[in-house]
Amino acid sequence: MCKVKGSKSHDDGGAQKSRKLSEDHAAKTCTAGFCKFDFLQPFTLQVLLVATNHSSQARCRTESSRLPDTALVSTIATATRSIGIPSGRIANARAVAFLPRKRTVHHRGKAKSFPKDDSKKPVHLTAAMGYKAGMSTIVRDLDRPGAKLHKKEIVEAVTIIETPPMVAVGLVGYIETPRGLRSLTTVWAEHLSDEVKRRFYKNWYKSKKKAFTKYAKKHSENAGQSVTRDLERIKKYCTVVRVLAHTQIHKTPLKQKKAHLMEIQVNGGSVSDKVDFANGLFEKPIEISSIFEKDEMIDCIAVTKGHGFSGVTSRWGTKKLPRKTHKGLRKVACIGAWHPSHVQWTVARAGQDGYHHRTSVNHKIYRIGRGDDAGNASTEFDVSKKTITPMGGFVRYGEINNDFLMLKGSVPGVKKRVVTLRKSMFIHTSRRSTEKVELKWIDTSSKFGHGAYQTPAEKKQFMGTLKKDLERSA
Repeated sequence: MCKVKGSKSHDDGGAQKSRKLSEDHAAKTCTAGFCKFDFLQPFTLQVLLVATNHSSQARCRTESSRLPDTALVSTIATATRSIGIPSGRIANARAVAFLPRKRTVHHRGKAKSFPKDDSKKPVHLTAAMGYKAGMSTIVRDLDRPGAKLHKKEIVEAVTIIETPPMVAVGLVGYIETPRGLRSLTTVWAEHLSDEVKRRFYKNWYKSKKKAFTKYAKKHSENAGQSVTRDLERIKKYCTVVRVLAHTQIHKTPLKQKKAHLMEIQVNGGSVSDKVDFANGLFEKPIEISSIFEKDEMIDCIAVTKGHGFSGVTSRWGTKKLPRKTHKGLRKVACIGAWHPSHVQWTVARAGQDGYHHRTSVNHKIYRIGRGDDAGNASTEFDVSKKTITPMGGFVRYGEINNDFLMLKGSVPGVKKRVVTLRKSMFIHTSRRSTEKVELKWIDTSSKFGHGAYQTPAEKKQFMGTLKKDLERSA
């Protein structure tokens, strides 16, 4: 016990009595002030007891040993950590960087940037589009030395994206300015299909369907000198070249007839090489295997699934209030101070949830399947050949008859939604990104219920001849 100034002996009894009174007063204050919030009583009681003990010790200090003013704050913080209360936890679990959370105007994922160009690499495209078909499950051996699951089988979820060949119909040349890129001119192909022409009409049925008829004459008049002049201007003045390509949506099981059109940046080589490469792609199909490779890391740009008007708990992930809270508990209790006398934009509120434009990065390509391959879902461990389409087809999508990408994990958006696939923005060097994946098994059972069979032949072999089979044959 410290020695009080002016006293001749150690007055241990007086200090202990003072500390006892302070602890009793703190306990009464805690019980009286927080009786409505039972979950706060243990935490508040311990903090107040620590604070009162510290105050009683500070009152009986000597002149030579003065405690700093910040000691009380540090003592309370230490007590908070010792009883397991996390410090610095924010109320909402989602970031405010994506505000305003409203419905996007771009149904198609928009690639707002492309990988950095390197003239030393060969000329290549940097993006493509596909349609989300659904998800499945795969089994593979993990190749990660040092991990507990190294050389052991793991089960992972994958997303299947159908990617029919895209068709190039034009190219755009951009000039770098102090305010960013500015388009110099656009060159279109001579022939455009009706599915891409629909993109330029609001009502295709009532229109005269005369889009690009005058422009197509440029290719035949004067031996196409006008088109050649535009290409030479792009080679002379532009620094960025992008290809205009559209999907072949009629090859998918979707009912929509209007194709999706996007700009795909051409990287590698000189500007002249880029223009010649893009011009050579006009009216030709672009296979997905010519853009991406197996085990490559790519980004997926799409619009998320819409959930309509959602409450603050599901929209922002805020903590629910106690059970006995008046007028609801899936709310934010305090939405701001008295002043400033308005609700700040950072406060979590209810509103639109979903149908937002998002970019999901670093998806590893597990397989690039061919549509004409009868065993595009088979592995060396499978007894029979099987296609990627599960039994009964993908739920709410149908069958896959074109090339497809198998990506690790989930991808934003619902089934049937168009997804923009882009090369990664940076070079990957981690073990996860450079790992070579060898699939041992791909699940092709029915996704509607608990599928038990991988192929129709396997089901028929196990079940035998059924009554419905006899009726069909009859």
